[in-house]
Amino acid sequence: MGEMPLANSFLKSPEEFAAEQFYPLDLYFCENCSLVQLLDVIDPEVLFRNYIYVTGTSETMAAHNRNYAESVIESGKLEPKDLVVEIASNDGTLLNFFRLQGFRILGVEPAENISRLARENGIPTINDFFNSSCAERILSSNGPARVVLANNVLAHVDDTVGFLKGCRTLLTENGFVVLEVPYLRELLQNLEYDTVYHEHLCYFSITTLMRLCERVNLGIFRMDFVPVHGGSLRMFAAPGIDHSNSVVMLAADEEKLDMTRRRRYESFADKVQQHRTELRSLLERFKSDGRNVVAYGAPAKGNTLLNYCDIGTDLVSHTVDKSPLKVGRYTPGKHLPVRAVGSLLEEQPDYVLLLAWNFANEIMQQQQEYSRRGGRFILPLPRPEVINEIPPPYQRGGKVGAE
Repeated sequence: MGEMPLANSFLKSPEEFAAEQFYPLDLYFCENCSLVQLLDVIDPEVLFRNYIYVTGTSETMAAHNRNYAESVIESGKLEPKDLVVEIASNDGTLLNFFRLQGFRILGVEPAENISRLARENGIPTINDFFNSSCAERILSSNGPARVVLANNVLAHVDDTVGFLKGCRTLLTENGFVVLEVPYLRELLQNLEYDTVYHEHLCYFSITTLMRLCERVNLGIFRMDFVPVHGGSLRMFAAPGIDHSNSVVMLAADEEKLDMTRRRRYESFADKVQQHRTELRSLLERFKSDGRNVVAYGAPAKGNTLLNYCDIGTDLVSHTVDKSPLKVGRYTPGKHLPVRAVGSLLEEQPDYVLLLAWNFANEIMQQQQEYSRRGGRFILPLPRPEVINEIPPPYQRGGKVGAE
């Protein structure tokens, strides 16, 4: 995908533009284990020690986390004495639902600013990167955990085997691990290439998750599909058991979709290049017609899209976002100014490009007045289209396999 800036490295002022760092962003497929991955690894101290993404700014994520907590509590038949540990716990939004139900909780969050925010919100949080030694310290000071949660973090880890070993170390005898990862099948089928950036080192299928768990003596007993982040897997695994038959069958389905063969990824690459041409052509047509286009959202995925498609302020004047950590800054690479969401109604642009397309339902519901005045939305993926309502592919969800 070329040289890219770090997707969450927003700039404070134009004076910082010249010194901005760019790194190769190339995606690889392993023909042995089928893992899709980056080989160029950025120091996690650079990526995560001062982070700008918080989970608590989205209503969609709040609802997702509430349902997530209920699912874990029901599946494990948790009791108040049980300890729930979340790795990469961010601002503690998910753990707070467990706290409200009376469970013991502990977060592990490497970003100093975000872990401080979590503690201010009453969530006990260790400011550290999670690994085997961190797991031993938690075990010594807090005792074993009935459940270890890890959401959208396994993809960020270079040593995935060591990470899962640490999770297993923390567990009680009847404990289990629950993790969420974006699903590779959705990335391929819906052309979600904007989810590729330097923080995401790995892109998981069920096949690769099974092989990874086997390395650390974990068996997957349940696999749910959840619609968050464009389509994710929620994996339930426990020590010393075999993978359930339903999970094995799901892996067989992936083979039928060619997800274990190189040709599937070569086809994907061709479609990504075609998409760039189509999206730029649409925006260039709007510009030649004198239309004004702004973007909604400043997510990491949006910065991959902007940079790969070479969309700068000549085509999209600025973007808007609800996060106070991003408003007033500039997006990495293409340097779109980030403004407050309220500016949409003040300026009433002709079109809004949904960079945060995974929250399209929420955004369009909140911006009904903008639509009533004649504003239109551009959904960039899987193919660019102007919309007034969300098409069916963005209303997916449900359980894909459980025993």
